[in-house]
Amino acid sequence: MQQNKQVYSKLIKTEAKKLGFLFCGISQAGFLEEEAPRLESWLKQNMQGEMHYMENYFDKRLDPRLLVDGAKSVISLGLNYYTNQQQSDPLAPKISKYAYGVDYHDVIKDKLKRLLQVINEKIGEVHGRAFVDSAPVLDKTWAKKAGLGWIGKNTNLINTKKGSFFFLAELIVDIELEYDIPSTAEHCGTCTRCIDACPTEAIVAPYVVDGSRCISYLTIELKNEIPQEFKGKMDNWMFGCDVCQDVCPWNRFSVLHHEPAFEPRNKLLEMSKKEWEEITEDVFQKIFEKSPVKRTKFTGIKRNISFLKDQPDL
Repeated sequence: MQQNKQVYSKLIKTEAKKLGFLFCGISQAGFLEEEAPRLESWLKQNMQGEMHYMENYFDKRLDPRLLVDGAKSVISLGLNYYTNQQQSDPLAPKISKYAYGVDYHDVIKDKLKRLLQVINEKIGEVHGRAFVDSAPVLDKTWAKKAGLGWIGKNTNLINTKKGSFFFLAELIVDIELEYDIPSTAEHCGTCTRCIDACPTEAIVAPYVVDGSRCISYLTIELKNEIPQEFKGKMDNWMFGCDVCQDVCPWNRFSVLHHEPAFEPRNKLLEMSKKEWEEITEDVFQKIFEKSPVKRTKFTGIKRNISFLKDQPDL
């Protein structure tokens, strides 16, 4: 039986690599005892802001066996999205690297479906579910348990060889596999670059992010008006924010992605500050077809750009 676990695990990792995943690690499904008090404390301090979905399914967030009947293993995967391409106009409102191309949810779900299909073809009948950042699963915790890296002071999962510019996803399955050794060491040391560089001071303590202050939250998740206290503090970001990753020393090891779907959209990087400020809904729909930016809708992007436009001179 142990030999089967090793064979199956190796097969899964080989297939994951063929599908373009940067990482694949496996951990045993079970209750996340250490995370329970942390999550409860974070929620009690209202650091989720208007992300009320974070308050739902508390038990399921802490135990994948409540999400998948008979769950025994969590297969954690990482998909690289790092690019060195940049927007041509240095004054243009900025967009996070992860949103240059097709919505990662769709790209990764297709890969996970294919991986589960291959598992069923080569191992036998295996029941499982794919999760991509849209269900009550603590991605970073499971990735850490699977040995993919440690959770840094900016609360991103960081890998010593590849940095942190990658998406996380899971396949939760009902078979026992060979489990990887969890990451126990953390390699941030005395470095506080991410804390010092955060424009809105959202990293309120090492390893603690106040989500309600994060620029990604303010430009994407927040549906109401952006609070006036953030005037002049948005660092010209109109969708997402890469600051805490850009300054992280470990990202000098980031490698360029090879996923065609993540290539920048036509004209996206060439648009000037003026063009962004005058963007029409028709242009928005064309540029951001199948893009994660659609999440904010045209009204959200216009709100964000307007908020940046009205900022005082720094």
